[in-house]
Amino acid sequence: MPVSRLVPTQEAADLLDLTRQLAREELAPRVVAAEADEVFPREVFRTLGRAGLLGLPYGEDVGGGGQSYEVYLQVLEELAAVWASVAVGVSVHGLSCFGLATRGTAEQQQRWLPELLGGELLGAYCLSEPHAGSDPAAMRTTALRDGDSYVLTGDKAWTTHGGRADVYKVMARTSEDRSRGISCFLVPADAAGLSADPAERKMGLTGSTTATMRFEGVRVDADRRLGAEGEGLAIALAGLDAGRLGIAAVATGLAQGALDDALAYAKERETFGVRIIEHQGLAFLIADMAAAVETSRAVYLAAARLKDAGQPYARQAAIAKLVCTDNAMKVTTDAVQVFGGYGYTRDFPVERYMREAKVMQIFEGTNQIQRVVISRALARGGTDRTTVTGVPTPA
Repeated sequence: MPVSRLVPTQEAADLLDLTRQLAREELAPRVVAAEADEVFPREVFRTLGRAGLLGLPYGEDVGGGGQSYEVYLQVLEELAAVWASVAVGVSVHGLSCFGLATRGTAEQQQRWLPELLGGELLGAYCLSEPHAGSDPAAMRTTALRDGDSYVLTGDKAWTTHGGRADVYKVMARTSEDRSRGISCFLVPADAAGLSADPAERKMGLTGSTTATMRFEGVRVDADRRLGAEGEGLAIALAGLDAGRLGIAAVATGLAQGALDDALAYAKERETFGVRIIEHQGLAFLIADMAAAVETSRAVYLAAARLKDAGQPYARQAAIAKLVCTDNAMKVTTDAVQVFGGYGYTRDFPVERYMREAKVMQIFEGTNQIQRVVISRALARGGTDRTTVTGVPTPA
C-alpha cells in the first residue's frame, strides 16, 4: 500500500524513490533466503553506502548526505518494510558513527568518517555487557592508559555486526567514577586481542549477526579516543536518543510491511463466497493495524522534527521507541491472525515479521526503561509545552 509522505524538498522525495528502488531490486530478492539461512548480507551495506544511504544525517564535508533526521528516518522505514535486518544494521551503523561525528576532532572525522559513511567500512557499537544492559554505568570493561595508548580488557554483549564489522565504537571504564569514568574509543577489527564469540542463535533478525566481543588486552592508540576522558557515557546516552528514533522508524517500517501483506491477502482470500476483507470482524482488525502504523509514523516524525530544530527530544525519542515498537508487535501479531493457519507457517513472511518485532521492544533500551525515561522527564519538567520555529539542520 503506497505511503503518503510529506517531505521538505524534492531532493528528499527523490531520495525516497531511490530507496524504494534499491529495496525492490537489491533487498527483496535476497531477504527470504538470507533470513532462512542466517546469512549476513555484507555486500548490501556497501551497495547502500555507495548510493549515499548510510551517511544521510551527517555533513556533506565528511561524506554524508546532509539530510535532516525527518528524511533519514523515513529512508530507514522504507528499508525496514522490505528487510528489517538490513534497516536495523543501517541504524546501528549510523549509531556507531555518532560519537565520531559529534565529538571527534576534525582530523579524526576526515580520517574515518568518509569510508564509514560510504559503506567501505562497517561499524558496530559496543556498550552493553553481560551484567550491564539497561544500566550501562555498571560496565566493567576497562581502558587503562599506557603511554600513548590504552589497553582495553573486558566483554561486550549483544553487539550488532559483532565479528563482521571493521570498526567498533567501544565504551570502556577509564576511572572508578560511575558516570564520569567511562570513555569512548574506535577500535579496528584487526586489533590484536579482539575476538568475537559465535553468533547468537536468535528468534528473529537472523540475517543480522549479533555476538559477544572479547577484549583481551587490546591496545589502541590514544588518538582513537573520542572526546575527553570521562565523556563516554554522555556520548553513549546522546547516541542512544538518536538510535531510539532509528529503531522507532524501523519498527514502523516492519509494521507497514506486515500491514501490506495482510491487506493483499485479505483482498485475495475468500471464505463463504466473499473476500475475507469484507467480513467486518477482520476488516476492523486491519483498520486497527493501519491506525497503529499511521500513529507510529506521526510519533517518530514529531520527535525527529524536534531534533532537527536543535531542541531537546530525549523524552519524545523514548515515547517514539515505546509506541512504535509496541505497535509493531501488535500489528505483526495481527497480521499472522489475518493469514490464519498459513500465517503460522514459514511459507508466508508474516511469522518472521512477528519474530522480528519482539526484539524491537528490547534493544536500544527495553520498553520498561523507556517508561522510566519518560516518567523521570515528566517529573523534572512537566509536559514541556513549547513552540519551536527554525530551519532543520543535520545531526
